[in-house]
Amino acid sequence: MPPSLSKLTREEIVARLKELLGAGPVVTDEDQLKRASVDRFKKYPSVHGIYDGPIPAAIVRARSTEDIARVLAFANDHRINVVARTGGSGTEGGLETVVEDTIVLDGSGLAAIHPVDIENMRVTVGCGVPLQTLEDQLRAQGLTTGHSPQSKPLAQYGGLVSTRSTGQLSTLYGGIEDMVVGLEAVFPDGTVTRIKNVPRRAAGPDIRHIVIGNEGALCFITEVTVKVFRFQPENDEFHGFLVDDMATGVAIVREVVTNGYRPSVARVYSPEDARQHFSELPGFHGEAVVVIFVAEGPKGLVRATSEEIERVAARHSHTRVDAGLIRAWFTGLNWGPDKIEAEKAHMLRAAELGYTTEVAVDWSRTVELYDAVMRRVRTEFPAADDLLLLGAHSSHSYQTGTNLYFVYDYKVGCEPREEIGTYHIPLNAIIVEEALRVGGSMVHHHGIGKYRAGWTAQEHGSAYYLLAKLKEAFDPNGIMNKGTIFPIEG
Repeated sequence: MPPSLSKLTREEIVARLKELLGAGPVVTDEDQLKRASVDRFKKYPSVHGIYDGPIPAAIVRARSTEDIARVLAFANDHRINVVARTGGSGTEGGLETVVEDTIVLDGSGLAAIHPVDIENMRVTVGCGVPLQTLEDQLRAQGLTTGHSPQSKPLAQYGGLVSTRSTGQLSTLYGGIEDMVVGLEAVFPDGTVTRIKNVPRRAAGPDIRHIVIGNEGALCFITEVTVKVFRFQPENDEFHGFLVDDMATGVAIVREVVTNGYRPSVARVYSPEDARQHFSELPGFHGEAVVVIFVAEGPKGLVRATSEEIERVAARHSHTRVDAGLIRAWFTGLNWGPDKIEAEKAHMLRAAELGYTTEVAVDWSRTVELYDAVMRRVRTEFPAADDLLLLGAHSSHSYQTGTNLYFVYDYKVGCEPREEIGTYHIPLNAIIVEEALRVGGSMVHHHGIGKYRAGWTAQEHGSAYYLLAKLKEAFDPNGIMNKGTIFPIEG
């Protein structure tokens, strides 16, 4: 792991932070520092109390944009690595502290929710506002953000925007980048920038996208303005079908979407993945592919979308699934603290766990990618006999293609410290390699983090020049989240 580039000692860093902000926001409790050194990529070692990476010098719980600007300017002056953090639900190692004496800069205290601008259909929130909190308040007013990732009970807006998050309803509402109107961010030298709220503009490149998706490697997002939509759940209609193979399932979703219809949910589950969700569905025999749609919005649009779904499905051999069963299944998808704790207990009790790797691909190569990953994992992965589940689903679709969300569960047959090297990293690598081979993207919505950063240049090709220049321009001292997006040389 790279050493700190700062001439300040660990103790001096802590003392200077307390001088800047007072002692209250500066956390040095050892247990909290250890937990802040990782994210859910290392959930198995951490549940066993193993924290091998450098432990941060301090967690700073910022109270304002001014706090964040002061800490970043101090860190920049003294070349101290900073990891930006809000909800802490990251899955790709982006929140890991890989440099000695890092400052973890926590924005979860910036939790103001401004009054909803009903006429202009938008709302402004601090980076520490939990998505679930905002969504609950909006729904009470007959509105919604349209954003519904599984992490909704845990995630906060800074992390959602910084990783280019997407949600279960994305085929209708889009990803977070489609929802952000304007935002505020602080750059490493302490400069505070605000991108104003306008419906659209052609005043040069869209500078929102310098900030959206930067994963704390360029700046710290402090405030976000997002669109809101009418919430009309009374109009929702659910559809489910069992079909024979992935090619059929993908073809059904592709036709509905490319014909111009936008169901909020459009999913295809491989047989292996379907078994963990739908084994109790009438007619499900364990080898079926499951196709799911949800149509929502104004009643007339819902009816038209449902009619198109039924028309397309009728062109393929299928078994219909009762809509009530799909509705019931969909209500239990989100992961809150209760499921996290249950997962920890299971990992300790059974030495079993699961992960996902999500990628994006053109329609024409979706099935090829699925088949290639299944084949390579089953024939090349040394610990294939320990796999309990290997499957995939398509859950976010577009006019030109879709995503594949690969799912893999395994029984751990090694020491906890060796788990990610034995299982998670090589499985992740196979999926990334195959996605790039077929011309897709190595990551769809979780962010690059630190474990896909080695492929960033290959992902972008000649356009990597643009990305590298952003880092050079905005973070010339390299203090922002070392190793995330931009790989550590050597």
